[in-house]
Amino acid sequence: MDDIAAASIATLIRDAFEDYHARFADITRRAKLRFETMDWAGARVDAVERIELYDECIAECALRLQAALLGRAHDHGLWSAVRDAYAQFIAELIDRELYKTFYNTLTRRFFKTRGVDPSIEFIAMDIEPTDAITHPVARHSYAVSGRVEDMFERVLADYRFDIPYADRTGCARRLAKRLELDLEHWGEHPVRSIDLLDTVFYRERRAYLIGRVLGEHRFSPCVIALVNDAGKLRAEAVLTHRADVAHLFSYARSYFHADLSTVGDAVVFLRTILPLKPIDELYTVLGRAKQGKTERFRTFFSHFNHHTDEALTQAEGIRGMVMAVFTLPSYPLVFKVIRDRFAEPKTMSRQDVENKYAQVFHLDRVGRLLDSQPYRHLRFPRARFAPELLQELLTSCAANITEDGDDIIVHLCYVQRRLRPLNLYLREHAAEDATRVALDYGQAIKDMARNNIFPGDMLLKNFGVSRHGRVVFYDYDELCLITDCHFRDWPEPTCYEEEISDEPWFHVGPHDIFPERFPHFLGLLPTMAQAFRETHGELFDPSWWRELQARLRRGDYPDTPPYSEAVRLV
Repeated sequence: MDDIAAASIATLIRDAFEDYHARFADITRRAKLRFETMDWAGARVDAVERIELYDECIAECALRLQAALLGRAHDHGLWSAVRDAYAQFIAELIDRELYKTFYNTLTRRFFKTRGVDPSIEFIAMDIEPTDAITHPVARHSYAVSGRVEDMFERVLADYRFDIPYADRTGCARRLAKRLELDLEHWGEHPVRSIDLLDTVFYRERRAYLIGRVLGEHRFSPCVIALVNDAGKLRAEAVLTHRADVAHLFSYARSYFHADLSTVGDAVVFLRTILPLKPIDELYTVLGRAKQGKTERFRTFFSHFNHHTDEALTQAEGIRGMVMAVFTLPSYPLVFKVIRDRFAEPKTMSRQDVENKYAQVFHLDRVGRLLDSQPYRHLRFPRARFAPELLQELLTSCAANITEDGDDIIVHLCYVQRRLRPLNLYLREHAAEDATRVALDYGQAIKDMARNNIFPGDMLLKNFGVSRHGRVVFYDYDELCLITDCHFRDWPEPTCYEEEISDEPWFHVGPHDIFPERFPHFLGLLPTMAQAFRETHGELFDPSWWRELQARLRRGDYPDTPPYSEAVRLV
């Protein structure tokens, strides 16, 4: 009888995942129409709806399971049989790992699992799931039989949109010229063929053809960016350098909308062009954030369990007033735990902080805000904590920490990629490199502002520098929307006492911001500060912020390309 019940419950869960997958695809397919009609506001709504879909489907399935299981909802023996039946149902599927993650999410919510429960969950700590995928992803292959631009003519003709090219022949010619220029170090006639995924990738205001260009003895990424220019298609860029493509697939960017029938084989293909990109980041940037969390957990703890002599330590940088931050030095992640009490002048509550991090999950991060994934009930061996870190967690984060025998359970933490704190980076590097990064810090503030994001606390310590030298914001406790701010001119003093006062002599509201005062707390060295003012001086002008604010309130968001001017087609 239990076998029949287990098969029935396993079928219910499988069907629930397939319903989620179909609804995910329905939202994703809208991206093409949004791109063709230049409906950027609708695209932002779709992005949020798709992010929230997973939890909606889990909640719906949980209700159906409760009705089906009645008094056996917490029967471990039955759930173990359900897992085995479910495994048989999905054994031959390319995306069986996505099915398993959906199942594990349900069991963890039913049993409020702390750590992992191998008796009812799918566990694969040392196995890379995509290693078993041999099915080739659907793609087009284009051989060069004459001129490279003729090949690109065929490419652009094959990917059909309901709007015409302004000049398809000209786009093909410019793509060929840039590609041959980028690859001229491969020798004469460097391009032999191009492989491109069948699926078009959409994000923000661009459509991307994703693939690789092959020469006689080597290959590199090949990503073609298309824009809708007032109702006419135009090829804007072709990316062939791994650094540029890695930035396009960055952990600081929003998720692609790509209507993939299966995901695992696409991840396998993407890893051929981005071999250094962690698998969790690829799943996440394809919109499969829960699978990304699962892979991040698996790969971290696999590494953690193989480096048993290494301690968890406090992360480098200035001690945070809101978060305690720790890391495993050999692995590029940080774990951020909310403190019980916040030092002055912080006035927010714990719930406020959680809301800010949830808000970032829904924002267009434009390559400037780190993806920050919440994890609950993580279990670590007590002996793996450095003594000073353990003392800090037990004293300042006690509401979030439980001691369970030889283990420490962290009830909620936010996991991010580890970057070098900007204040440390500027101190450690030579003047030329430090100034370049300081200027990118200014550009990061502008990029966020143009997407309705104000960091709140713009101190250097709240920004980090990626391995590619890009500045990214990662401390969200004071983040807010530009449209919620009140940008004010700094009042002129009316007497000597007001002029020399250390404190404002006028009323300051909770949303008041004084851009003219920014230079006083940015913390840049004089030479950097001068270069910053020359390049980004408008950041200190209240009228610049007010004009941007008015534009954002009209729904007119400025375009923020995900690549530099240097890679655009001439």
